[in-house]
Amino acid sequence: MDYASVARQLLISALPILIAITFHEVSHGYVAYRLGDPTAKFVGRLTLNPLAHIDPVGTILLPLMLIVLTHGQFVFGYAKPVPINPMNFTNPRKGMAISAAAGPITNLLLAFLSVVIMKAILLPLEALSPESFAETVLRPFVMIFNSSVVINVVLASFNMIPIPPLDGGRVLVGLLPHRQATSFSRIEPFGFIIVLILIYTGLASVMIMPLIKFFLTIFQVY
Repeated sequence: MDYASVARQLLISALPILIAITFHEVSHGYVAYRLGDPTAKFVGRLTLNPLAHIDPVGTILLPLMLIVLTHGQFVFGYAKPVPINPMNFTNPRKGMAISAAAGPITNLLLAFLSVVIMKAILLPLEALSPESFAETVLRPFVMIFNSSVVINVVLASFNMIPIPPLDGGRVLVGLLPHRQATSFSRIEPFGFIIVLILIYTGLASVMIMPLIKFFLTIFQVY
């Protein structure tokens, strides 16, 4: 194992992961708050301080394991879910759907912002700077922002899987007719088990890889 390569990938990915999952969760809570649910605000989760959102497994252990096991080729993580009480919404199903959609949308906006900073600022500066400065200072920042694009796209795409409690599942519950939505929402207690099975069998990749490639093509990051 190339420990230097793994350590470099960890340094490149750590900050983008923290920012991606923090903004993802805060966006859920903020949109819910704007729609009438103050639960996230009351428990201190409407903050950009990543310490409030860190999950020991999803934020630390899982990304570390993926960096080591995939030699830095695939990194993914998640934070503690922001608590939302749908009973505080005027329309609980619609409110949950909008709040859920806020997470992936925020990640795609972060990916877009990262592309803009990378291509409009960092890459032109790198081309105009002395080689030593470009290689030691600007190139690491380019790699970090490139990693930010990929991480945010992967996080958004994964959460679009239409299985509750993932965001895509909650959006689907909000869009279905009441009877079908009620029946479909009953799988939520088993949702993570279903997602784990999809990941283990490779079906999750089949579902999200087209989305990932689509967004990366739009952002022109390969």
